[in-house]
Amino acid sequence: MQHILIVEDDLDIQDLLRNFLREAGYETTIASDGMEAIALFSATHFDLVLLDIMLPKIDGFTVCELIRKQSQVPIIMLTALNGEEEQIKGLDLQVDDYITKPFSMPILIRKIAAVLRRSTMIPDQEHQTISYKNLILDLDSYSASVNGESHELTQREFEVLRELLLNQGRVLTRQNLLDRLWKYDFLGDERVVDTHIKNLRKKLEIDFIQTIRGVGYKIDRES
Repeated sequence: MQHILIVEDDLDIQDLLRNFLREAGYETTIASDGMEAIALFSATHFDLVLLDIMLPKIDGFTVCELIRKQSQVPIIMLTALNGEEEQIKGLDLQVDDYITKPFSMPILIRKIAAVLRRSTMIPDQEHQTISYKNLILDLDSYSASVNGESHELTQREFEVLRELLLNQGRVLTRQNLLDRLWKYDFLGDERVVDTHIKNLRKKLEIDFIQTIRGVGYKIDRES
């Protein structure tokens, strides 16, 4: 049974999430503030974290930053803060999804299932990789290496890069990427894609992802 850490200080929302997630077949643990969340995460294995931003003691952004220093566990932010600045900050901290309150429980359950499915992919018998110049993308382990040096990517960063590599020579619009990777109704700013591209360039120190101004992104076909 997959184990989800719910980091939320509102008791009503705690109960709502716990009940729906248990009915969906997940084990849950509740943290009511940021310090409790970090302590629980350090002591227990979790498969996913549902993280509010406005928390007592330590806010959700700080919790996310501390978790990312030790783990690439999937993180979904649940928050009443729906401004572009907050969403971009969360994505810069490598959250896997950002959902604003009030939210639909059936959609949340499906988003959780999709994120967990990506994080627990069963490898095919044949090990699959994509090579491009000095980059190797491992499709089984969701990892990337440049010049033999391994780099950790979030699931969404990995998937954005994979889509660009699988469509070499073709321009993918932001909406293309949202439709392919986010799949469910996306109510935020499509520029979240820009943030993932920025993170990829920074982490991997690569220069072959081209920005097609006003349209989207592409990687040239390797000759």
